[in-house]
Amino acid sequence: MSIATATFAAATPDAAALCDDRGVITWHTLDSILNRATNALLASSLDEQQRVAVFAENAAETVIAHLSGIQAGISTVPINFHLTATELQYILEDSAAGILFVGPETATIGVEAARAADVPLVVGWRCDATAGVITWEEFLARGRDEEPPTDRKPRPFLHYTSGTTGRPKGAETPPTMFVGGATIAEHFDRVRQNPRLPGRGVSLVVSPLYHTGPLGSVRALGVGQTLVILGRFNAEHVLQAIDRYKVTNTLMVPTHFARLLALPETVRKKYDVSSLELVSHTGAACPVDVKRAMIDWFGPVFFEAYGATEAGSTNAITSEEWLVHPGSVGKTLPPFECLILDEDGKQLPAGQSGQIYFRDTTGRGIVYHNDVEKTKAAHREPGVFTLGEIGYLDADGYLYITDRSSDMVVSGGVNIYPAETEQVLIEHPAIEDCAVIGVPNKDMGEELKALIVLKPGVAEPSTKALDAFCREHLAGYKCPRTYDFVADIGRNTMGKINKRKLRAPYWPTERSIG
Repeated sequence: MSIATATFAAATPDAAALCDDRGVITWHTLDSILNRATNALLASSLDEQQRVAVFAENAAETVIAHLSGIQAGISTVPINFHLTATELQYILEDSAAGILFVGPETATIGVEAARAADVPLVVGWRCDATAGVITWEEFLARGRDEEPPTDRKPRPFLHYTSGTTGRPKGAETPPTMFVGGATIAEHFDRVRQNPRLPGRGVSLVVSPLYHTGPLGSVRALGVGQTLVILGRFNAEHVLQAIDRYKVTNTLMVPTHFARLLALPETVRKKYDVSSLELVSHTGAACPVDVKRAMIDWFGPVFFEAYGATEAGSTNAITSEEWLVHPGSVGKTLPPFECLILDEDGKQLPAGQSGQIYFRDTTGRGIVYHNDVEKTKAAHREPGVFTLGEIGYLDADGYLYITDRSSDMVVSGGVNIYPAETEQVLIEHPAIEDCAVIGVPNKDMGEELKALIVLKPGVAEPSTKALDAFCREHLAGYKCPRTYDFVADIGRNTMGKINKRKLRAPYWPTERSIG
């Protein structure tokens, strides 16, 4: 029996362990699948530096691929399934992927990228017969149905986010989110001790499993949480799942809240959500009115975490605290200390806004994969870094975000760095110069807008043509939603652009989470 599920397979073999839109996998069946998947990975002759990449939409197999990686002591790479083959190829090469898992929606792009990156093995589930892909069943047949070894050390996931200079940045799950351990068994013992894991509850996944937050549910499955996996977000389907499976915990982003609240009152009242004990949320600052409405509906079960993939959660706040400090993202969590600095680096007192920095008292700070220079550049001094936002601490030590100093755009909880989009647009034959910024979007929080300076005497290309040009090179979510043609984007003599000044006309008031 596998390390993570042996106890539950023995005690409740026929109970539901893992559910997706195709059905239910019991603990007994899951245990057997995990045994074979883990042993198949161990038999695949990956060296110590190689990883396993997962490029697939939400499904039971996606979860199993990641969990078997943890059990085998092999780092998995969760990859955004919207990426193009070129974008995927870079990640496969940079992460030293030796195996790529794909689903039916991603197989074509996955095979193209794997060939270009010289990845020797592509495993696909529910895929049409495709050259270069072995089936999920063939892969499982390579592993024995017996308990895998327990003495290997667990390895964190390797995540990739958009890059400030046009290339994705790789970062391992930080210690604040991946508890580690000397052995696989010790790792799951530590996961089991998480005070915010509601016993043998039911966890619902509504966000893509390439994000750090939903990936926590993979480890929760390993210690006895039943896991329900949904695909593309549908507000009513979420309520149906909570009611049907008596879900105890889930993770969402503010865009999900807005879509749930947009449902007609008659639809909302059809479903019982009283089983919920914990709704974590992250990804972007949540508007005060939205969060208050969700607390009124679901109850004081919300736990908000603020942070980043590279650092983990730096701040957190419960519903009870938030009702006293509405709009705050909470107090700073160990091992971090929050510093509010002015432009000269002087620390500011409570109530005054400045650049938000965090000091990691362990000295680690942010670490980027394969990039010492980028790691160094992310820090003001050793262990002191910023997530690119402006805000203040109140007298009680609660942090409030008021603006963003970096170019990063957060759309639907997804971080987008406009540099990637700008590098593509500038190659268009009609474009002389461009800048891409974030502007308000009621549903997603922000969306991308391109400000374009045309070459002299060139006719304006259509929005359709510009969008098609971008989509040849970029995942759809990185493409602008609107294009404005302007005479100038305000580059100074050093070639720099003041993005905050460019954004200002599109934001009706000072950006605020309140």
